[in-house]
Amino acid sequence: MTTPGSSVPQQRRTGPRPKHVPQRMCISCREHSAKRTLIRIVRTPDGTIDVDPTGKRNGRGAYLCDDPACWKRALAGDGLARALKTSIDDQTTNALQSYADRLLSLPQPSAASPVREGTNE
Repeated sequence: MTTPGSSVPQQRRTGPRPKHVPQRMCISCREHSAKRTLIRIVRTPDGTIDVDPTGKRNGRGAYLCDDPACWKRALAGDGLARALKTSIDDQTTNALQSYADRLLSLPQPSAASPVREGTNE
């Protein structure tokens, strides 16, 4: 099978089409990652700012990765407020900081010992 104006045959893809994975960018470190791996902060239509664990709440969202430096930079500067297009009061900043502290105190999977698929380890 060739395309018009081309003498090089096209190859047909076989098998299922790869699943689309939505990409988002951390507002602090500017790294792109899968939407599900980032944490969404949302400004709801009534103006409240909160963490959105489902990623589906209505409102303007901004994404942060789980790096402590990113959370510190986003909460200390005006990056989060600019991304959400609002001003953030001290009470909300403290609530987000306490969420970040809880999140970062959880044990992270170690890159040194990856879990192998198909084993019972």
